[in-house]
Amino acid sequence: MADREDNVTVPEFSSLLQMDPYLKPYEKDFKRRYDLLQKRLFELEEAEGGFDQFTRSYKTFGVQRQPDNSLFFKEWAPAAEALFLTGDFNGWDKFSHPYTKKDFGKWELILPPKHDKSPAVDHHTKLKVVVHTKEGERLYRISPWAKYVKREEKSVIYDWVHWDPPQPYNQVHSRPTKPTSLRIYEAHVGIASPEGKIASYTNFTNNVLPRIKDLGYNCIQLMAVMEHAYYASFGYQITSFFAASSRYGTPDELKELIDVAHSMGIVVLLDVVHSHASKNTEDGLNHFDGSNSCYFHSPPRGEHTLWDSRLFNYSSWEVLRFLLSNLRWWMEEYRFDGFRFDGITSMLYHHHGIGTGFSGDYSEYFGLQVDEDSLVYLMLANHILHTLYPDCITVAEDVSGMPALCRPVEEGGLGFDYRLAMAIPDKWIQILKELKDEDWNIGNITHTLTNRRYGEKCIAYAESHDQALVGDKTLAFWLMDKEMYTSMSSMIPMNPIINRGIQLHKMIRLVTHGLGGEGYLNFIGNEFGHPEWLDFPREGNNQSYHYARRQFNLVDMDHLRYCQLYAFDRDMNRTEDKYGWLAAPPAYVSAKHEEDKVIVFDRANVVFIFNFHPNKSFQGYRVGVEVPGKYKIKLDSDMAQYGGHGRLDHSTEFFTEAQPFNGRSNSILVYIPCRTAIVLANEEIDYCY
Repeated sequence: MADREDNVTVPEFSSLLQMDPYLKPYEKDFKRRYDLLQKRLFELEEAEGGFDQFTRSYKTFGVQRQPDNSLFFKEWAPAAEALFLTGDFNGWDKFSHPYTKKDFGKWELILPPKHDKSPAVDHHTKLKVVVHTKEGERLYRISPWAKYVKREEKSVIYDWVHWDPPQPYNQVHSRPTKPTSLRIYEAHVGIASPEGKIASYTNFTNNVLPRIKDLGYNCIQLMAVMEHAYYASFGYQITSFFAASSRYGTPDELKELIDVAHSMGIVVLLDVVHSHASKNTEDGLNHFDGSNSCYFHSPPRGEHTLWDSRLFNYSSWEVLRFLLSNLRWWMEEYRFDGFRFDGITSMLYHHHGIGTGFSGDYSEYFGLQVDEDSLVYLMLANHILHTLYPDCITVAEDVSGMPALCRPVEEGGLGFDYRLAMAIPDKWIQILKELKDEDWNIGNITHTLTNRRYGEKCIAYAESHDQALVGDKTLAFWLMDKEMYTSMSSMIPMNPIINRGIQLHKMIRLVTHGLGGEGYLNFIGNEFGHPEWLDFPREGNNQSYHYARRQFNLVDMDHLRYCQLYAFDRDMNRTEDKYGWLAAPPAYVSAKHEEDKVIVFDRANVVFIFNFHPNKSFQGYRVGVEVPGKYKIKLDSDMAQYGGHGRLDHSTEFFTEAQPFNGRSNSILVYIPCRTAIVLANEEIDYCY
């Protein structure tokens, strides 16, 4: 193998080394990974006629209606002794429709059409695969390729429901072009309403999409779409990988949601879970053919001790077929624009990140602890997605900081477009929990916001769904807590807690937006300071929906201050849209003043000034700027419409002096009130980026 690695060439590895020379000692690892990828692609070419055909396996597996209306059924169940199809169509006869055994653990069955030439199985009727095991057991299973599954109200188990509507929804709007600045609205359809119930795709289309558009987000990341039997798993314990969750409505209603988003110029990403699968057997993948493996590694390797779930065998040909076709299915059938890959850290390492801290030492990312089967699966997935769909966006959720995660496959990277900057929200929670305002470490905040691998794009966020979950709470609630129940009226003066909370909520978001990455993410409702936390109906809370909803009604009440936070979030995004700082190179931080609690940086020729001091305002404060000329205020967190105190005059023109300051060629003198953030732009620059 060593000799073979020496002969492998990673086409653009030199570009990666130019960016990070410290990766040179691990060249062999990069070569081995790239070689494994090339071997996979070669095998796909040889055995399946290439990845294009292979990843369309959703057109041959499960159930397919043929041109003559006969139905073709196909499954992979290598350990099964026999397979039968049963359902409403045959009066639930368990033996009348046997599958025929084929090579490589495949099973096939053809159902001719009825006398009237219509398909033998009607649209919206139930089906089951009956699996006979070698041990003589009879198991009732849902096809892993099922496109629609549904749970009866009184039932615990989901049913496979044949989905073949007479007039399927046709999407008419083309995909928007890939945004250069990614502003993501992370959303969950089921909680997207103030009502104490599971909200629908249609509610999201009609009531939430217009808000997202108004707020200036150009990308939606949809969580909990892949079917999951347990609602409180937040969509992370998948039972049916090809089925859009029926608890929110039909597949056609999800297609319409995406179509309408596209009409608004918004791209839609799917939160895809290929890192593990639910342990459910009757309505999940587990024990599909009666064996302990099939789609998964045998225990213990095939079990995640912390998540209590099953782990895929990424070296298996049929698992690759299943997962890669799954990605293609969501892109083709629903016309998603890309994916946020969940739980990447668990995939990349044999230890799954359990009980392991990452110091950033490069030896942690190479060697025997790395699971190269799953690493190569991710390279393969990114290579195929970006080849077939050049505008496809892929985002990795990885806490380890794996180098080259977001570099092209040709350089030896994993091929993701973005990684989530997961240290940033943790830092904000830690600060709010542990430090008094006067003890905030400005240098440490700046370091956390700028500490990212050069050349690998990050999605920055102050909080996501993780921070809102039960046991934690939203940033707004950390800041203002129970005062939010009684003191959010704009008809009364702000008390000190509300004043602090409103001002810091805006500043935390803007400094994260401007400094923290090449994309920005907000979790549904947090843009307007959603109170409390998130908790799904479960035994521990008497199946309550009280915390499993988003109270958009709070924004619509003009006398409450939520609409002020909403307005700031909207104008922050719109200002970015105009100046494009997310698409610009990282910021130059010219000031991080501990005593003054001031941060100043410029990015995309826009100057950001933050005064985090709880009570000190600064008159005639010198700020370094690079480009000479006349500057004006373009965004000001202290405006009254944002719940501020209106202390700044927006007609003020700031003229540069040829006095270098803090590493910048010129400087201006500004007034910055306490707990205020301002964005200045040069009036003499054409900002069309």
